[in-house]
Amino acid sequence: MAAPLSEQTVAIVKATAPALQEHGVAITTRMYERLFVDEEIKALFDQAAQESGEQPRRLAAAILAYAQNVDKLQNLDAPVRRMVERHVETGVKAEHYPYVANALLPAIRDVLGDAATDEVLAAWGEAYWFLADILIAKEAALYEEQAA
Repeated sequence: MAAPLSEQTVAIVKATAPALQEHGVAITTRMYERLFVDEEIKALFDQAAQESGEQPRRLAAAILAYAQNVDKLQNLDAPVRRMVERHVETGVKAEHYPYVANALLPAIRDVLGDAATDEVLAAWGEAYWFLADILIAKEAALYEEQAA
């Protein structure tokens, strides 16, 4: 299990919730633009959901829920379970997570500009990998269970 998030990271991530409420879809739309320069990664995603805007909206809602509940992750058990199931269904692997991190953090800066300070981006980087480690472990267990 990953070390818990620092109090400072939790505070910063929670403090960004209003900006995510307002700009979340713009951030995730920009993130996907950055992410999809890699055709292999792009192929993992439902392009109809991209074109309709459903996927950016869904991810923005998930990121907002994470920011609002980063100090009480038990509130996210059901959404995390659904995300893990969807990731396994679509073939997401641990090695894909760095691509998302490398698209998400710059997208936050692109959209929020000066409000996305180095401190904010560092906190979101820590929070991203904390959640990614949880997802990766749960996905690995589900892949193993399905292979048995």
